[in-house]
Amino acid sequence: MDFSSKLLENAVNEVAQLPGIGRRTALRLVLHLLKQPKEQTHYLTEALMRFRNEIKLCKNCHNISDVELCEICTNKKRDASVICVVEDIRDVMAIESTAQFRGLYHVLGGKISPIEGIGPQNLTIESLLNKVVSGSVKEIIFALSPTMEGDTTNFYIYRQIEKYAIKVSTIARGISVGDELEYADEVTLGRSIINRIPFENSLKA
Repeated sequence: MDFSSKLLENAVNEVAQLPGIGRRTALRLVLHLLKQPKEQTHYLTEALMRFRNEIKLCKNCHNISDVELCEICTNKKRDASVICVVEDIRDVMAIESTAQFRGLYHVLGGKISPIEGIGPQNLTIESLLNKVVSGSVKEIIFALSPTMEGDTTNFYIYRQIEKYAIKVSTIARGISVGDELEYADEVTLGRSIINRIPFENSLKA
C-alpha cells in the first residue's frame, strides 16, 4: 500500500496495530477522522489519554474502575460471599448483561498457558486464595471459557481451595467447548450461570 504522505502512513500503521484492524480498515478510519472537525479528533485523543493515564484496577476484584473499589464491589445489594472467577473485564461485562448474577467477581487477568509463558504467578490467583482463606467466601463459580487453558486454570485453582469448606461450581456447558465467553449470547450465558454445577461433576465429564 503506497502512501502520498508519511504522516498518513504513520497514522495508519498505529491504528493497524489494534486487534482486528487491518491496514485497509485502518486507512478508512484515519481518512474518516481527517474529514471530521479537528475538535472531534482532539476529543478522541483526550478520551484515550485520560483512559490510559487515569484508569485503575479495583483493589478487591481487579476489574477496571475509575476509583479504588469498583461500583460492583461497593454495591451493598451484591452478595459478597459468592465470587465468580473470570478471565478479564470483557467477561464481567458479558455476565453483567445477563442480569442473572448478583455476587462479586474476581478477574484473573488471563489464563494459565505454558505455551505463552503464563503461569499462576502471572495471574491474580494469590489474592483469590486470600479471600478464600479469610473465610468470607461461601461459593466460588468458575466462569472461564471452556478451552484447554480455561480448564487448566480452573483445575489449578480448585486444587488450591478444595481443602476449604466452600462450594465450588462451574457454569453449565451451554457454552460450546472452545468458545470464548464474551461471544456467548446473553440467554445462553445467563442460563449457564443459573444452572451451574458442582466443579467436581465437571471433572467426571
